[in-house]
Amino acid sequence: MSAPLVSSLRLVDFRNYASLGTRFEKPFVVFSGENGAGKTNLLEALSLLTPGRGLRRAAYREVARVGGTGGFAVRTTLTGEGGETEVATFARPGEDGSLSRVVRIDDTEDGGADALLDVLRVVWLTPAMDGLFTGPAGDRRRFLDRMVLSVDPAHGRRSLDYEKAMRGRNRLLGEARLDEVWLSGLEAQMAELGVAIHRARAELVSRLGAEATRAGADAPFPTADLQLAGGYDFEDPSAALPDLVAEVRTRLAKARWRDRAAGRTLEGPHRGDLLVTHRAKAMPAEKSSTGEQKALLIGLVLAHAGLVAALSGLPPVLLLDEIAAHLDPGRRAALFDLVGGLGGQAFMTGTDAALFEALGERADHFDVSDGRLACRTSP
Repeated sequence: MSAPLVSSLRLVDFRNYASLGTRFEKPFVVFSGENGAGKTNLLEALSLLTPGRGLRRAAYREVARVGGTGGFAVRTTLTGEGGETEVATFARPGEDGSLSRVVRIDDTEDGGADALLDVLRVVWLTPAMDGLFTGPAGDRRRFLDRMVLSVDPAHGRRSLDYEKAMRGRNRLLGEARLDEVWLSGLEAQMAELGVAIHRARAELVSRLGAEATRAGADAPFPTADLQLAGGYDFEDPSAALPDLVAEVRTRLAKARWRDRAAGRTLEGPHRGDLLVTHRAKAMPAEKSSTGEQKALLIGLVLAHAGLVAALSGLPPVLLLDEIAAHLDPGRRAALFDLVGGLGGQAFMTGTDAALFEALGERADHFDVSDGRLACRTSP
């Protein structure tokens, strides 16, 4: 299985880059340089080639370069067996000063950000994710939903529509406007969307567990067991979809006064969590050592990348920020081989170019300094 390579990247007014244009030829791309040079900014630009706000989840105004036009542009060329595809996303200021995002694929702007999933899948791992297992449940929900979106493009729209319906219900309850028709309509939407979100998450967790198991007990990164928690506590989780939707509608109607007193909806996918266990040690991930948590996270992201490739037919572009810093030479070499075996492309950053020596001629190597790139043939 092969995937189109990102063969060029062009930036305008993006973070610390006023203008940048560079080309890539190999399946690995390494950006090395001091902290603050702009390495992660390059990965963030690539992460905007998928729905959402990218690996930093930043507002568009934060992404636009200070002193620039007020907007920004990210343009790439995907090169594969079928030829070249031009992909661009940019934010431009409107008359009211707000920024609106536009996606363009081969000069066509139809389809919005979801259309990006037709030509490219992107998966990332950043140092900010190191606290995933010990942090709040909301971080793990976002992590899980990002994984689901990579294999189920409709998941993002379902989640947005669910949140909108829930906010409407919460507002009505807070204002004591117990309009039966209006509330019932919103609860019907929440039930249908909420059950679909829950099932999509459950299916991803099941498939991901199977994908992780395929690596075997001797894999260089430990296997994580995953379990959904919270969200819904169904009487019979295996019941038919219409029955589950009806059950949720009934429970929402019965919970109106309780939810009004709480000031929020107390049951639903917005309350879910992802429980992660170190399989070999039968230990919750949050109780594992810092090194074990990092290894678990790497193994989980690699398993997800393999699942994306298997289900979508598009091996993902991997964005791995400071990935090699805390790995011994053996695990670094194993990581590079596993990533290469996925059939996609990987962009990596690091402060020490020597950490990527095992890649040899498989990689394009760039020095990054003050928002400028210099290509060299070897680390």
